[in-house]
Amino acid sequence: MDSTPQLVATDIDGTLLRDDRTLSARTAAVLARISDQGTPVVLVTGRPIRWLRLVYDQLAAPLPAVCANGAVVYDPTTDEVLRADPLAPDLLAEVVRRLRAEIPGVSLAVEIVDGREMRHEAHYPLRWDADDEAIRAVQTAEELLSVPAVKLLARAGEQDPDRFTRLVAAALAGLAEATHSSHSGLVEISAAGVTKAAGLAWYCHRIGVAAPEVLAFGDMPNDLPMLTWAGRAVAVGNAHPDVLAIADEVAPANSSDGVAAYLEKVFGVR
Repeated sequence: MDSTPQLVATDIDGTLLRDDRTLSARTAAVLARISDQGTPVVLVTGRPIRWLRLVYDQLAAPLPAVCANGAVVYDPTTDEVLRADPLAPDLLAEVVRRLRAEIPGVSLAVEIVDGREMRHEAHYPLRWDADDEAIRAVQTAEELLSVPAVKLLARAGEQDPDRFTRLVAAALAGLAEATHSSHSGLVEISAAGVTKAAGLAWYCHRIGVAAPEVLAFGDMPNDLPMLTWAGRAVAVGNAHPDVLAIADEVAPANSSDGVAAYLEKVFGVR
Protein backbone atom coordinates (compact mmCIF):
# COMPACT_ATOMS: atom_id res chain seq x y z
CA MET A 1 0.00 0.00 0.00
CA ASP A 2 1.71 3.15 -1.24
CA SER A 3 -1.22 5.57 -1.14
CA THR A 4 -3.13 6.89 1.86
CA PRO A 5 -5.37 4.19 3.36
CA GLN A 6 -9.07 4.43 2.60
CA LEU A 7 -10.02 2.66 5.85
CA VAL A 8 -8.31 2.02 9.19
CA ALA A 9 -9.15 -1.18 11.05
CA THR A 10 -7.82 -1.75 14.53
CA ASP A 11 -8.03 -4.36 17.23
CA ILE A 12 -8.88 -3.00 20.68
CA ASP A 13 -7.29 -4.90 23.58
CA GLY A 14 -3.51 -5.01 23.55
CA THR A 15 -3.45 -2.83 20.45
CA LEU A 16 -5.49 0.35 20.74
CA LEU A 17 -5.92 0.29 24.53
CA ARG A 18 -3.11 0.50 27.04
CA ASP A 19 -2.53 -2.37 29.44
CA ASP A 20 -4.94 -0.87 31.99
CA ARG A 21 -7.66 -0.97 29.29
CA THR A 22 -7.79 2.81 28.95
CA LEU A 23 -7.57 4.80 25.74
CA SER A 24 -5.07 7.64 25.80
CA ALA A 25 -6.21 11.17 24.95
CA ARG A 26 -3.63 11.13 22.16
CA THR A 27 -5.11 8.02 20.55
CA ALA A 28 -8.70 9.26 20.88
CA ALA A 29 -7.74 12.58 19.26
CA VAL A 30 -5.96 10.93 16.32
CA LEU A 31 -8.89 8.63 15.60
CA ALA A 32 -11.30 11.58 15.75
CA ARG A 33 -9.19 13.64 13.34
CA ILE A 34 -8.92 10.80 10.83
CA SER A 35 -12.65 10.17 10.99
CA ASP A 36 -13.39 13.88 10.63
CA GLN A 37 -11.22 13.94 7.50
CA GLY A 38 -13.46 11.28 5.96
CA THR A 39 -11.46 8.08 6.44
CA PRO A 40 -13.56 5.38 8.13
CA VAL A 41 -12.13 3.86 11.29
CA VAL A 42 -13.47 0.45 12.31
CA LEU A 43 -12.90 -1.41 15.58
CA VAL A 44 -12.29 -5.12 14.92
CA THR A 45 -12.39 -7.06 18.15
CA GLY A 46 -13.03 -10.31 19.92
CA ARG A 47 -15.16 -8.35 22.38
CA PRO A 48 -18.94 -8.74 22.42
CA ILE A 49 -21.19 -5.74 21.82
CA ARG A 50 -21.85 -5.27 25.52
CA TRP A 51 -18.16 -4.55 26.19
CA LEU A 52 -17.89 -1.80 23.59
CA ARG A 53 -19.39 0.85 25.88
CA LEU A 54 -16.17 0.82 27.91
CA VAL A 55 -14.35 1.94 24.75
CA TYR A 56 -17.00 4.26 23.32
CA ASP A 57 -17.04 6.24 26.56
CA GLN A 58 -13.40 7.16 25.87
CA LEU A 59 -13.86 8.13 22.20
CA ALA A 60 -15.04 11.44 20.77
CA ALA A 61 -17.73 9.49 18.87
CA PRO A 62 -18.56 5.79 18.69
CA LEU A 63 -17.05 3.86 15.78
CA PRO A 64 -18.51 0.95 13.81
CA ALA A 65 -17.31 -2.39 15.09
CA VAL A 66 -16.71 -5.90 13.89
CA CYS A 67 -17.25 -7.88 17.10
CA ALA A 68 -16.88 -11.45 18.35
CA ASN A 69 -13.95 -12.13 16.00
CA GLY A 70 -16.02 -11.33 12.91
CA ALA A 71 -19.34 -12.91 13.83
CA VAL A 72 -21.11 -9.57 14.41
CA VAL A 73 -20.96 -6.27 12.52
CA TYR A 74 -22.38 -3.44 14.61
CA ASP A 75 -23.50 0.14 13.97
CA PRO A 76 -23.34 2.03 17.28
CA THR A 77 -25.15 5.11 15.97
CA THR A 78 -28.36 3.11 15.57
CA ASP A 79 -27.50 0.27 18.01
CA GLU A 80 -28.12 -2.05 15.06
CA VAL A 81 -26.51 -5.38 14.24
CA LEU A 82 -25.84 -5.16 10.50
CA ARG A 83 -24.78 -8.78 10.18
CA ALA A 84 -24.50 -11.81 12.44
CA ASP A 85 -23.07 -15.23 11.66
CA PRO A 86 -23.56 -17.42 14.74
CA LEU A 87 -23.05 -21.08 15.48
CA ALA A 88 -26.48 -22.69 15.06
CA PRO A 89 -27.66 -24.91 17.97
CA ASP A 90 -27.11 -28.17 16.07
CA LEU A 91 -23.60 -27.14 15.06
CA LEU A 92 -22.92 -25.90 18.57
CA ALA A 93 -23.96 -29.27 19.97
CA GLU A 94 -21.55 -31.14 17.68
CA VAL A 95 -18.71 -28.74 18.52
CA VAL A 96 -19.31 -29.27 22.23
CA ARG A 97 -19.52 -33.05 21.78
CA ARG A 98 -16.09 -33.06 20.12
CA LEU A 99 -14.59 -30.79 22.76
CA ARG A 100 -15.79 -32.93 25.63
CA ALA A 101 -14.45 -36.05 23.91
CA GLU A 102 -10.99 -34.58 23.40
CA ILE A 103 -10.56 -32.29 26.41
CA PRO A 104 -11.61 -33.71 29.79
CA GLY A 105 -12.70 -31.03 32.22
CA VAL A 106 -13.36 -28.38 29.59
CA SER A 107 -15.54 -25.49 30.81
CA LEU A 108 -17.76 -23.64 28.34
CA ALA A 109 -19.60 -20.38 27.86
CA VAL A 110 -21.56 -18.89 24.96
CA GLU A 111 -22.09 -15.36 23.71
CA ILE A 112 -25.74 -15.11 22.64
CA VAL A 113 -28.25 -12.48 21.46
CA ASP A 114 -25.57 -11.14 19.07
CA GLY A 115 -23.17 -10.83 22.02
CA ARG A 116 -25.45 -8.81 24.26
CA GLU A 117 -25.70 -11.70 26.75
CA MET A 118 -23.51 -14.55 27.98
CA ARG A 119 -24.41 -17.94 29.43
CA HIS A 120 -21.85 -20.17 31.12
CA GLU A 121 -21.50 -23.46 32.92
CA ALA A 122 -21.38 -23.13 36.70
CA HIS A 123 -17.69 -24.12 36.81
CA TYR A 124 -16.63 -21.76 34.00
CA PRO A 125 -14.24 -19.20 35.53
CA LEU A 126 -15.32 -15.60 34.96
CA ARG A 127 -12.48 -13.08 34.76
CA TRP A 128 -13.11 -9.35 34.24
CA ASP A 129 -16.80 -9.66 33.41
CA ALA A 130 -18.44 -6.63 35.02
CA ASP A 131 -21.88 -6.66 33.40
CA ASP A 132 -23.49 -9.17 35.73
CA GLU A 133 -27.04 -8.64 34.49
CA ALA A 134 -26.10 -9.91 31.04
CA ILE A 135 -24.23 -12.94 32.38
CA ARG A 136 -25.92 -15.99 33.84
CA ALA A 137 -24.92 -19.51 34.77
CA VAL A 138 -26.93 -22.35 33.25
CA GLN A 139 -27.96 -25.54 34.97
CA THR A 140 -28.01 -27.92 32.00
CA ALA A 141 -26.13 -28.51 28.77
CA GLU A 142 -29.40 -28.17 26.88
CA GLU A 143 -29.82 -24.63 28.15
CA LEU A 144 -26.28 -23.73 27.13
CA LEU A 145 -26.82 -24.99 23.59
CA SER A 146 -30.43 -24.00 22.99
CA VAL A 147 -29.92 -20.77 21.03
CA PRO A 148 -27.46 -19.55 18.36
CA ALA A 149 -24.13 -18.35 19.74
CA VAL A 150 -21.86 -15.82 18.04
CA LYS A 151 -18.97 -17.27 20.02
CA LEU A 152 -18.24 -20.33 22.13
CA LEU A 153 -15.59 -19.92 24.84
CA ALA A 154 -13.57 -22.85 26.17
CA ARG A 155 -11.27 -23.12 29.15
CA ALA A 156 -9.58 -26.09 30.82
CA GLY A 157 -7.68 -24.60 33.70
CA GLU A 158 -4.51 -22.61 33.13
CA GLN A 159 -3.12 -23.64 29.76
CA ASP A 160 -0.47 -22.48 27.36
CA PRO A 161 -2.77 -20.57 24.99
CA ASP A 162 -0.99 -21.55 21.77
CA ARG A 163 -0.86 -25.23 22.63
CA PHE A 164 -4.45 -25.28 23.86
CA THR A 165 -5.69 -23.51 20.73
CA ARG A 166 -3.93 -26.07 18.53
CA LEU A 167 -5.57 -28.88 20.51
CA VAL A 168 -9.04 -27.34 20.12
CA ALA A 169 -8.48 -26.54 16.45
CA ALA A 170 -7.50 -30.12 15.74
CA ALA A 171 -10.62 -31.41 17.47
CA LEU A 172 -12.83 -29.06 15.44
CA ALA A 173 -11.06 -29.23 12.07
CA GLY A 174 -13.50 -28.52 9.24
CA LEU A 175 -16.31 -27.75 11.66
CA ALA A 176 -15.46 -24.44 13.34
CA GLU A 177 -12.75 -21.80 13.77
CA ALA A 178 -10.59 -21.76 16.91
CA THR A 179 -8.34 -18.89 17.93
CA HIS A 180 -7.18 -16.99 20.99
CA SER A 181 -6.40 -13.49 22.18
CA SER A 182 -5.50 -14.09 25.81
CA HIS A 183 -2.56 -15.24 27.89
CA SER A 184 -4.61 -17.49 30.18
CA GLY A 185 -5.71 -20.41 28.01
CA LEU A 186 -9.05 -19.11 26.73
CA VAL A 187 -9.97 -20.41 23.27
CA GLU A 188 -12.56 -18.54 21.20
CA ILE A 189 -14.62 -20.62 18.75
CA SER A 190 -16.69 -19.35 15.82
CA ALA A 191 -18.56 -20.92 12.93
CA ALA A 192 -16.41 -22.13 10.04
CA GLY A 193 -15.21 -19.23 7.93
CA VAL A 194 -16.01 -16.64 10.58
CA THR A 195 -12.90 -14.56 11.28
CA LYS A 196 -12.01 -10.93 11.75
CA ALA A 197 -11.05 -10.87 8.07
CA ALA A 198 -14.46 -12.13 6.96
CA GLY A 199 -16.38 -9.65 9.09
CA LEU A 200 -14.20 -6.73 8.04
CA ALA A 201 -14.35 -7.76 4.37
CA TRP A 202 -18.15 -7.74 4.53
CA TYR A 203 -18.18 -4.25 6.02
CA CYS A 204 -15.63 -2.93 3.54
CA HIS A 205 -17.60 -4.32 0.59
CA ARG A 206 -20.68 -2.59 1.98
CA ILE A 207 -19.00 0.82 1.87
CA GLY A 208 -16.94 0.26 -1.27
CA VAL A 209 -13.43 -0.21 0.14
CA ALA A 210 -11.12 -2.90 -1.26
CA ALA A 211 -8.67 -4.98 0.78
CA PRO A 212 -5.53 -3.28 -0.65
CA GLU A 213 -6.88 0.07 0.62
CA VAL A 214 -7.13 -1.10 4.24
CA LEU A 215 -4.59 -0.39 6.98
CA ALA A 216 -4.98 -2.83 9.89
CA PHE A 217 -3.46 -3.02 13.38
CA GLY A 218 -3.34 -6.03 15.70
CA ASP A 219 -1.44 -7.93 18.35
CA MET A 220 -2.77 -11.47 18.85
CA PRO A 221 -3.47 -14.66 16.85
CA ASN A 222 -7.14 -13.77 16.38
CA ASP A 223 -5.88 -10.76 14.37
CA LEU A 224 -3.90 -12.88 11.90
CA PRO A 225 -6.71 -13.35 9.32
CA MET A 226 -7.43 -9.61 9.27
CA LEU A 227 -3.77 -8.65 9.05
CA THR A 228 -3.17 -11.14 6.23
CA TRP A 229 -6.22 -9.81 4.33
CA ALA A 230 -5.51 -6.09 4.66
CA GLY A 231 -3.33 -4.15 2.24
CA ARG A 232 -1.03 -3.02 5.06
CA ALA A 233 -0.62 -5.00 8.26
CA VAL A 234 0.90 -3.30 11.30
CA ALA A 235 1.73 -5.10 14.54
CA VAL A 236 2.23 -3.22 17.76
CA GLY A 237 5.56 -3.85 19.45
CA ASN A 238 4.04 -6.02 22.17
CA ALA A 239 2.40 -8.37 19.66
CA HIS A 240 2.45 -12.17 19.69
CA PRO A 241 5.43 -13.64 17.77
CA ASP A 242 3.12 -15.02 15.05
CA VAL A 243 1.72 -11.53 14.45
CA LEU A 244 5.17 -9.92 14.36
CA ALA A 245 6.23 -12.55 11.84
CA ILE A 246 3.59 -11.64 9.23
CA ALA A 247 3.32 -7.88 9.79
CA ASP A 248 4.44 -5.47 7.08
CA GLU A 249 5.59 -3.03 9.76
CA VAL A 250 5.86 -2.84 13.55
CA ALA A 251 4.63 0.18 15.50
CA PRO A 252 5.51 1.01 19.13
CA ALA A 253 3.78 -1.02 21.83
CA ASN A 254 0.21 -0.36 22.93
CA SER A 255 1.49 1.16 26.17
CA SER A 256 3.38 3.74 24.06
CA ASP A 257 0.39 4.71 21.87
CA GLY A 258 1.76 2.70 18.95
CA VAL A 259 -1.38 2.96 16.82
CA ALA A 260 -1.59 6.72 17.33
CA ALA A 261 2.10 7.21 16.56
CA TYR A 262 1.82 5.26 13.32
CA LEU A 263 -1.38 7.02 12.21
CA GLU A 264 0.11 10.44 12.92
CA LYS A 265 2.85 9.71 10.40
CA VAL A 266 0.61 8.16 7.75
CA PHE A 267 -2.11 10.82 7.88
CA GLY A 268 -0.03 13.78 8.97
CA VAL A 269 -2.23 14.49 11.99
CA ARG A 270 -1.44 15.34 15.59
